[in-house]
Amino acid sequence: MLYLRLARTYNISDQPNHRSSHQQATLRGGGIIFPLAWLGYSIWNGFSYPYFTAGLLLISVISFVDDLGRVSASLRLGVHLLAFTLCFWELHVFELLSWWQWPLAYILCIGIVNAYNFMDGINGITGLYTLALLVPLAFQWDTPASLYQASNPFSFLILALLVFGFFNFRKKAVCFAGDVGSVSIGFTVLFLLLARFFGIWESGGTIPEWGSSEFVSAVKYDWSVFLFLALYGMDTILTIAYRLWRKENIFQAHRLHLYQYLANECRWPHLLVAVAYAAIQTCINLWILNSSVTLWAGIGLLLGLVILYLGVLSYRIR
Repeated sequence: MLYLRLARTYNISDQPNHRSSHQQATLRGGGIIFPLAWLGYSIWNGFSYPYFTAGLLLISVISFVDDLGRVSASLRLGVHLLAFTLCFWELHVFELLSWWQWPLAYILCIGIVNAYNFMDGINGITGLYTLALLVPLAFQWDTPASLYQASNPFSFLILALLVFGFFNFRKKAVCFAGDVGSVSIGFTVLFLLLARFFGIWESGGTIPEWGSSEFVSAVKYDWSVFLFLALYGMDTILTIAYRLWRKENIFQAHRLHLYQYLANECRWPHLLVAVAYAAIQTCINLWILNSSVTLWAGIGLLLGLVILYLGVLSYRIR
């Protein structure tokens, strides 16, 4: 409430333009609650995950500055590189991956966070889609009862998402997440997924000491975690391919994502599109968590999403 009052006072708002999916000026930056929620969790628990928390604050500050006014791409990229270096240090990525894999990890992770930002274009989608990721994962962190304990970071993040959703999940949103919200929550989600990918959160989310027997026995490479981002990934990658096919500059702003097409050209209500994305991703996530997903099953899922996208694309072209 304090931030919304400040945003109104200093006119921190998103003005509609030719690529917007909204029709009236709306307060921007409401997603500042996400990094603050993680900071509260970290302080409450004796500054847990200090390197990641520092990286999150860095990437949130530069994103908030970008919400206030344009930031050069080189400065933004430099801060993202530094933030992910801190995140990788927290997760021992530099020890777990070979040196030639480090650049690939940076490219993949920075791309995922920016995709999370690009997908934040209509009311409700960021909050609902992130809840679809975090709620199933929360019950895998330790025990279901731990969700109600302050030692579980998901409790802080889910509460922050519910508060943000109260102001954003509306036909006429009170505020948007802004870059500070979509980038910071994307960064946080990716940190949690990487922890699961390496298998180092098995003991209630506590990362064992590097080199210890607990750490060595815990490390694994669970590729299926990236299916938690399957729908966002499909929409982002295939939209880029579609724009390249149209010989467009992929670095320029646009509104050609599938969710934007459904909301703008097909006139689906924003909240319906957001619910559809969250529901589909929830089904995928529950399938991953409750069964042993084989590589071919994962490939089959991705091919199914590609066929769905191509079907909508062919209809759009006609």
